Amino acid sequence: MQYVFGYAVVSLQDVVKKSCSGGTPKKGVSEYYEDGNIPWLRTQEVVFRDICKTECFITESAVKNSAAKWIPENCVIVAISGATAGRCAINKIPLTTNQHCLNLEVDPEMALYRYVYYCICAKQEELLAKKEGARGDLNSTRILSLQIDLPSIEEQKRIISILDRFDAICNDLTSGLPAEIEARQKQYEYYRDKLLTFKEVAAT
Repeated sequence: MQYVFGYAVVSLQDVVKKSCSGGTPKKGVSEYYEDGNIPWLRTQEVVFRDICKTECFITESAVKNSAAKWIPENCVIVAISGATAGRCAINKIPLTTNQHCLNLEVDPEMALYRYVYYCICAKQEELLAKKEGARGDLNSTRILSLQIDLPSIEEQKRIISILDRFDAICNDLTSGLPAEIEARQKQYEYYRDKLLTFKEVAAT
């Protein structure tokens, strides 16, 4: 890839080596859920942060007999359906998801998964504008066509370090006035957008 002005403009498709959605094992079939120990993620749990556990679990039989499938840790997960569409997260454990999650395995030679995650967070409004249908759904094509600015790996690491610190501050706020918390969140979003937006337009 050729970098101009220190970065390139790429689509998510360019930095993702594998993408997939999941599935929901048939409800009412006890062997798919009873005593299950496989983490199964639903879109309501996709809330702009790392995922270290899930609320629901399924069995090996459920994975074998449904569209649910294992994804490795450190994928970027984007909710694609209804009210949750456009929200994203990172799974810190291997898990399965329902069909309303698009799971992106980022190519580490192209980009850092955490940098891609922050880019998608910053472009949520753009993603929401792509929603269609009565429920306001996205699909893999609309998400993977999203364009991001891609600097060198070293610059990505620098940006991640800064945003991780801001993110930790915002998520660690357990008390305080609502206005104070809102102001801190807006400050974080302002600096995130500044860090992820480059002034020059680059050729790919």
